[in-house]
Amino acid sequence: MQAICNKIMSFIQEINRRRTFGIVSHPDAGKTTLTEKLLLFGGAIQEAGAVKSNKIKKGATSDFMEIERQRGISVATSVLAFEYNGIKINILDTPGHKDFAEDTFRTLTAVDSVIVVIDVAKGVEEQTEKLVKVCRMRNIPIIVFINKMDREGKDAFDLLDEIEQKLGLKVTPLSFPIGMGYDFKGIYNIWENNINLFSGDSRKNIEDTIEISDLASTELNTLIGDDAAQTLRDEIELVEGVYPEFDKEKYLNGDLQPVFFGSALNNFGVRELLDCFVEIAPKPRPKQSEERLVKPEEEKFTGFVFKIHANMDPNHRDRLAFIKIVSGEFKRNTPYLHVRHNKRLKFSSPNAFFAEKKQIVDISFPGDIVGLHDTGNFKIGDTLTEGEIINYRGIPSFSPEHFRYINNADPLKSKQLYKGIDQLMDEGVAQLFTLELNGRKVIGTVGALQYEVIQYRLEHEYGAKCTYENLNVHKACWIESEDEKNEEFKEFKRVKQRFLAKDKQNQLVFFADSYFSLQMTEQKYPSIKFHLTSEFN
Repeated sequence: MQAICNKIMSFIQEINRRRTFGIVSHPDAGKTTLTEKLLLFGGAIQEAGAVKSNKIKKGATSDFMEIERQRGISVATSVLAFEYNGIKINILDTPGHKDFAEDTFRTLTAVDSVIVVIDVAKGVEEQTEKLVKVCRMRNIPIIVFINKMDREGKDAFDLLDEIEQKLGLKVTPLSFPIGMGYDFKGIYNIWENNINLFSGDSRKNIEDTIEISDLASTELNTLIGDDAAQTLRDEIELVEGVYPEFDKEKYLNGDLQPVFFGSALNNFGVRELLDCFVEIAPKPRPKQSEERLVKPEEEKFTGFVFKIHANMDPNHRDRLAFIKIVSGEFKRNTPYLHVRHNKRLKFSSPNAFFAEKKQIVDISFPGDIVGLHDTGNFKIGDTLTEGEIINYRGIPSFSPEHFRYINNADPLKSKQLYKGIDQLMDEGVAQLFTLELNGRKVIGTVGALQYEVIQYRLEHEYGAKCTYENLNVHKACWIESEDEKNEEFKEFKRVKQRFLAKDKQNQLVFFADSYFSLQMTEQKYPSIKFHLTSEFN
């Protein structure tokens, strides 16, 4: 009996010490640099990769695909895990570029909280607005990190106003900058009542943290000078008067967002962010399935696939399905039910991640991300359980923005081309449609840059070459009809035959060439529903 109690206690402790979060931002706000510095603090890496220059061969730790190193951007979500002060931290570093937004949206289904990175000079940008909107729809707790304080930028109060207005957040600063750009002297940590000073001309090192229990103390003048000290006192008084006190419950409910200032590149303000994050961020949270709410403390294992990555190692052509564990313990060599296929699968080498480095794990807990070697069994959104029929939803495909025919540029390599397309589409980097009329393959993407990535990966990972032809499509709509035998549906299929295709799951899709033609089609065939996402049943 005692042994069972101890086992349950240790299981609950493992859940409570996990923090799984995503880092999101507009491109170039410093998201990948921040990820690097968090890993440095966690002792997971010894030196950071130079993300700033594409010419430098060493890339950022989280950008492990060859094309990412060349372009200097992240194009795939990368999973990194490390320990910090007894807490197991799982970071999902997401692409900032809008052309890869769909990967980021899916990743947000697997996180328990997020850190939003904002550039002090540029403020709130378009992609940040979209991503925060998704977080708010899901009530995901958000911490804001205002980056690049060592550069000239917007006034701190103006930025806080902009964040509240453009992102619809209710903020409360937990640290505050002392100056900015050339006058940047350091950061006052409101959360811990101390000051971190920028030191020396190189501005690369951090002086020891100095406790300041009373801002009225003359010690502050000695540390940062009379003018800066008076300005800081006035600003902190304003902060306390204008912004609400931090309330952990409100933060966890998505009603209050703490803000930190710093410079990730200079390793400044990052430790303060991490120390506070570890203390306030949510442990693994319950997740709604179609059937019921599943809690992490439940004894039986459940989890879902939120990402598939082909060719983590191009030499072995391996595919990895990334599973977020929702409840119970995931154990190596244990058969689990693949709900969609209704068959049991065993995994002999489940992986935990550290960018491209992987290690086999025997047991994983709720909140953890596990990589499973996959020969084509999984698609994004699949659920694994110990036997219960549960379906986690909320990972739809969105209607693409761009459409192109894909052609084989090397007839001798058609087998490699089709295998490559098949595997890359399973990753969710783009969507494949096959025209009903002539069987031609069409690739739909959220952004035009995806075509370059697909072309590059097909050639370098599969030895296949392709070319594209533009196709004038406004939207791809998934078709739903209550009765596919009725005359209206038959007429729709006959009249619109040229514009019909099947997606990879064999669902019927209508290609509307303009907003007007979509409206006209909807009016003409009222019994048919046209959906802009693939999940409607």
